[in-house]
Amino acid sequence: LGRMKPVIVVHGGAGRIFKEREEGCRAGVVRAALRGYGVLKQGGSAVDAVEEAVQSMEDDPHFNAGCGSVLNEKGEVEMDAIIMDGKNLDSGAVSAVKCIANPIKLARLVMEKTKHMLLTDHGAQLFAQAMGIPEIPGEKLITERSRERWKKNLEPDSNPEEFQKDLGTVGAVAVDSEGNVACATSTGGLSNKLIGRVGDTACIGSGGYADNHSGATSTTGHGESIMKVVLARLILYHMEQGMSPEVAADTALDYMKTRVGGLGGVIVVNKAGEWAARFSTKQMSWATVKDDNLHYGIYAGEKHIKSVDEALASERE
Repeated sequence: LGRMKPVIVVHGGAGRIFKEREEGCRAGVVRAALRGYGVLKQGGSAVDAVEEAVQSMEDDPHFNAGCGSVLNEKGEVEMDAIIMDGKNLDSGAVSAVKCIANPIKLARLVMEKTKHMLLTDHGAQLFAQAMGIPEIPGEKLITERSRERWKKNLEPDSNPEEFQKDLGTVGAVAVDSEGNVACATSTGGLSNKLIGRVGDTACIGSGGYADNHSGATSTTGHGESIMKVVLARLILYHMEQGMSPEVAADTALDYMKTRVGGLGGVIVVNKAGEWAARFSTKQMSWATVKDDNLHYGIYAGEKHIKSVDEALASERE
């Protein structure tokens, strides 16, 4: 078997990224991509790499996942996450989980330690306990910014819809040296959402999908719109019809926009290691590493390129 050159692509959410948060978001996706690539370079699997990258962003308060998640109507954090292995189509997901630092880790355990694919709320909590995942106080996940936003949205004349453009779901896709693909996605959901609301992230085919026969994708944006068109699976369908990752992504995002008025963003990698990061929102933070080169950006058309060595050196400073 010819060895594949590994590739990782990550996103830190599509939407509107406020000026003062741009640097943090750029740095966060770059760090996640470098960490995921590090796993791949050492011969690690695509599944290991996407889990590592997403965990890095869950731990980063700049993103709406793990620490930094937005709050539901009651002022609590409820998180969703999914992971999928393109080799055998195994997947694990959790929804509406509270009081754990890394929902993506729990999703992976659901995939590997149960016969199921999705555990929710209290059941997911019991499973986390059984797996020895430490519970942390919900407050630990709440940033000043999330609480401020929640309060603002409670004001009678507020429009939570306005704020929901700044979404910040996180995700990663990868192809490893064996040619296996994987995806992972994690989110705190929509600000001031109803208790128990679960969006696209935990839903296979919507928040993510991975199949060695075609590729892998992770999505971000308006969850309900993404679910209506089953966005992740739609992109892979277009690739199965012969489209490149970029054309497949644009075609699917365009369909979501015209059909249901939904905006979002996606990262894609195909089985040949070609990748794309595309979005219909104003912005999406993304980064990718391929051939020891790091590419990253936030705005449409923006693309910085650095060598991995140079990027790692500035990480260490």
